[in-house]
Amino acid sequence: MKILSGRINLHGICWSAAFWLVLQKKAPTVFLSAKNAYIMSILLLLDLSLPFKKPVVVFTILLFVILFAPLILGKLRIPSIIGLILAGLTLGPYGFNVLERNASIELFGTVGLLYIMFLAGLEVDMNDFKKNRNKSIIFGFFTFSIPMIIGTLVAYYLLSFPIPSAILLASMFASHTLLSYPVVSKLGLAKLQSVNVTVGGTIITDTAALLVLAVIAGSTMGELNSAFWLRLSISILVFGFLVLWGFPILGRWFFKNVNDNISQYIFVLSMVFLSAFMAELAGVEAIIGAFLAGLALNKLIPHTSPLMNRIEFVGNALFIPFFLIGVGMLVDLRVLFQGYEALIVAGAMIAVALSAKWLAALVTQKIYRYNKIERNMIFGLSSAQAAATLAAVLVGYNLRLLNENVLNGTILMILVTCLISSFVTENAARRIVLSSDVKKTENEEESPVSNQRILVPIANPNTIEQLISLALFIKDSSSNVPIFPIAVVKDSEDAAERLQDSYRMLEQASQIASATDQKTQVKTIVDPNVSNGIIRAIKDLHITDIIIGWHGKKKADELIFGSTLDNLIGKTSQMIIVNRLVQPINTIKRILVTVPPHAEYEVGFQRWAEVVIKLAEQTSSRLLFFSELRVFEKVEQIMQKQGKSISMEHTPFEDWEDYLILSRYLKKNDLLLTITARPGSISYLKMLDRIPAYVSRYFPETNIILLYPEQHGSST
Repeated sequence: MKILSGRINLHGICWSAAFWLVLQKKAPTVFLSAKNAYIMSILLLLDLSLPFKKPVVVFTILLFVILFAPLILGKLRIPSIIGLILAGLTLGPYGFNVLERNASIELFGTVGLLYIMFLAGLEVDMNDFKKNRNKSIIFGFFTFSIPMIIGTLVAYYLLSFPIPSAILLASMFASHTLLSYPVVSKLGLAKLQSVNVTVGGTIITDTAALLVLAVIAGSTMGELNSAFWLRLSISILVFGFLVLWGFPILGRWFFKNVNDNISQYIFVLSMVFLSAFMAELAGVEAIIGAFLAGLALNKLIPHTSPLMNRIEFVGNALFIPFFLIGVGMLVDLRVLFQGYEALIVAGAMIAVALSAKWLAALVTQKIYRYNKIERNMIFGLSSAQAAATLAAVLVGYNLRLLNENVLNGTILMILVTCLISSFVTENAARRIVLSSDVKKTENEEESPVSNQRILVPIANPNTIEQLISLALFIKDSSSNVPIFPIAVVKDSEDAAERLQDSYRMLEQASQIASATDQKTQVKTIVDPNVSNGIIRAIKDLHITDIIIGWHGKKKADELIFGSTLDNLIGKTSQMIIVNRLVQPINTIKRILVTVPPHAEYEVGFQRWAEVVIKLAEQTSSRLLFFSELRVFEKVEQIMQKQGKSISMEHTPFEDWEDYLILSRYLKKNDLLLTITARPGSISYLKMLDRIPAYVSRYFPETNIILLYPEQHGSST
């Protein structure tokens, strides 16, 4: 009855409104029927006038734009980034005025911008970043100084701006936004040296440009004194220390103690915005804080982890598209028709911005001998103007240092530079991918890791996530071969009940892998003997690597590990990775690798070396080798051949009877990885069989991996 009464009241209101509209109409009422007036009143009640203001309507339109704009313009070979910017232009206040750029759009746009900078910091390979640190500094110097010099001269002599205004305008050209970075990331080129150099240079030039903005603003308000410089310097140093030193400690503690996926994601997002807020308190822009948060949490969020997949998914699906649409809404093409002065200012700004960034990319190319495609990649990534540029022009406009022509010219410059940046970056990225594919097919030597088929026997629900995560870390990311989680149920009276438990565990394993877009092929085996069931699966599935958990306890009557593991090691020749991890693997800081003598002559040497390198790469860990020098040098050669830049150290270690001396080197958050051997192999030592007992007794709280190399295949 309440619903019916509500409907009657609504209709009564509509008819009353219709009657009132008829009475108020100055034109003859014959042209306005009660029915039409009723429809008009409904529209008034729904508030469907342009621009739309109802949150549900606005959000629905934006979602359809995010869905269809890239698909439609993709047919015309227009990059998705451009499509979203053009969609914002079309629907925005300077287009058909379907949507207004209100506080909600600005909020989501700000989140998207910070997300772009955070992802840029998160996807930087820290080892490559350290290796290319000097290159990034050099590029950052050129991409800042060249636009500053050219921009100041053009603004002062051509546009007749006073010196403070000319310097502020030039700082807008010096900064840039990594708008097209998602294109590079999507194509798997985030670790390319030219990309790393550009990303590193971005933080330098943006910081410098925003410092110029702070200085000019301070001088205008009469605050440019020694106290100003002291306050700015101290605040930036304190901010950088708290983020780069404090965030990793806090993050490692959180990830070790909280396993909930949603809580981990919210924690990461909170750190990003806390860092952005702290950056603003320090006197620099929030984008600097977001980038530093990415660098600080980089080692704790591996690139193949479920958490990384969630971060990228939410950003690329929602926040970043909102930012791009918001940028399009700022574009006002009417500035082209407001007189020649606006055109001159806009043309000069676009010319200076693009030519200066191109010169910086050219100089960097010549110094480091990059090819033309890599130069275009650097230019494409560094030519887009958006975030810091908007901040500078709005501050300058409010302080009356920049006029309306510069404001309009900035919006037009943003559109043109974003378009060119997207086209150039995508073209360069595709050409690099194609050239890489050609090299790959021409390479006759196939890496042993490239034909991986990883088996993960599941028995304990508490270790499923650790085992699958380890499998994801060492798996070749370019391989489409699934991971093979299996459960072996012992054939007994309670087999039916155990089968139900195994189905639940395998489903959990599949969910963990699918969170990283990795495929799994699960299998349940019923066998009177567990080890025989695993061996049967190894043969049926043509397995190359086995990852298996170990409780870490050694009983007196057990030969090495226990009957299941001992049988598996003795009756197979594949690589077996036995692990006992006491903390999440992404929180590891160092990996201590012990290698027996003559291990470099084993058939499986290159396979385990590549696995160790990949594990160190994924966890951003340092490698400390305890071995003969020959082994270390051969592993180093493999790493260099792969183009990796992992921190490696060597300590001579020959007396394996003194294995316990390793406790002197072990620290908190370390992983002790021992390369062992099967009896009869060239690197086998009888002492290796005693290591599980030593681990159980003397290293109860240490992360342990015992790796048995494969014993067949073509020699390396």
